[in-house]
Amino acid sequence: MVNISSGEDIMQKLEILSAAAKYDVACTSSGVARKGEKGKLGNTAASGICHTFSSDGRCVSLLKILMTNHCIFDCKYCINRCSNDIKRACFTPKEICELTVEFYKRNYIEGLFLSSGIINSPNYTMEKLCETLSLLRNEYRFNGYIHVKAIPGVSDDLLAQAGFLADRMSVNIEFPTETSLKKFAPNKSFKLISSPMKKIKDSIVSHRLSIGESKKLPRSNINNYIPSSIFNEQKILEGSAASSILNLPKTMTKNRPFVPSGQSTQMIIGAGDESDYNILMSTQSLYRNFDLKRVFYSAYIPINEDSSLPKLNEPIPLLREHRLYQADWLLRFYGFHAQELLSAKEPNFNPYMDPKCNWAIKHLEHFPVEVQTADIALLLRVPGIGPKAAKRIVSSRRYSLLDFNSLAKMGVVLKRAHYFLTCNGKMMYKTLIDEKYITNKLITLNNKENWQHSYKPERQLSLFDDFGVS
Repeated sequence: MVNISSGEDIMQKLEILSAAAKYDVACTSSGVARKGEKGKLGNTAASGICHTFSSDGRCVSLLKILMTNHCIFDCKYCINRCSNDIKRACFTPKEICELTVEFYKRNYIEGLFLSSGIINSPNYTMEKLCETLSLLRNEYRFNGYIHVKAIPGVSDDLLAQAGFLADRMSVNIEFPTETSLKKFAPNKSFKLISSPMKKIKDSIVSHRLSIGESKKLPRSNINNYIPSSIFNEQKILEGSAASSILNLPKTMTKNRPFVPSGQSTQMIIGAGDESDYNILMSTQSLYRNFDLKRVFYSAYIPINEDSSLPKLNEPIPLLREHRLYQADWLLRFYGFHAQELLSAKEPNFNPYMDPKCNWAIKHLEHFPVEVQTADIALLLRVPGIGPKAAKRIVSSRRYSLLDFNSLAKMGVVLKRAHYFLTCNGKMMYKTLIDEKYITNKLITLNNKENWQHSYKPERQLSLFDDFGVS
């Protein structure tokens, strides 16, 4: 094992710790629109180049690093586990601050994603993370977007402090079932992970009420929730009901909002034996109980040799990850429930077809849908119609009869939608409403996407990639 000490070349540490951070997923809307302030560096609204999105939809960049890849835990799936013989490094809080500011001044980044391995103890690690954020906000006057990982098992005081310094916090649940979590991460438990998640959620609500921002209270996108026996809610919420609101420091409550961009979590896909049904039911419960902004899915990259893990030459399940993201979108914005998309009898998604199309061909009794009369909930069930297009249809048909040309101008993807729609009682083409026929047509449409996800050797880019550009 090679250890890069704090006095060594900072570029060596940056190369090691930026590469180690690539397994944490952070590509999401920042959800914060904080303008620049006189005497401070950065903001959360300025445009950038990659990694995350501002609240108005613009793409911005994040410096994504670990504070250290030293770790006392031995999670089987993790490249940074203590039993691995790898190069180790550790940033000091000041080094992270200087890197962030220097990258910002060069217009490389607009924010920071900071995670860490666990050194000495969860509390010691979180103290160092909070020290870094405090320096960055107060001494270096950095006002940009910060996403920080909360370490399970830390004290409430440290959790509260981090919540006022960061824009978003996340606690990774890693696996959808406690059985897999115990198997692959013996140092972690659902209770240890769910407790800070519950405290962050309740403290966000409490803080916003205390400063009169009731209109900004988090609200789950998952309505009419149907409990699941697969994801044991009682188990994950055990011990988090009592005293779940953090004691927020009064000196900080007036100056900054508490976790203004909410919290997220991540699940590893393909390391354990869970089906897509297990994963999606767990996701539904997480959204409902913790008001998460996002659940991220990270396709497992075989990096460690272990009899319980996929072999090193196993393909990365990128297409499966892609289908789960599509299904997650359906849960949050289209009014679907996990139980509609999958079941115990059919627990996995069709890899060759997106989940919405797959649902539609299994429920042809609802189709074709007449665009002049269908309500918005039914329009959202039509493949090729998204929330914006559905609203445009409902608004426009009040004043005129719609045809397929006008639907295309509204953003309807007719190459998928025309199998399931009628305009004024007529279909776009003569179509056989048959499951096998439509399935074959839709799979043909998705051939390019399926090939890209199945065979293209995709990887996350490094800060140090050489593209041969002078």
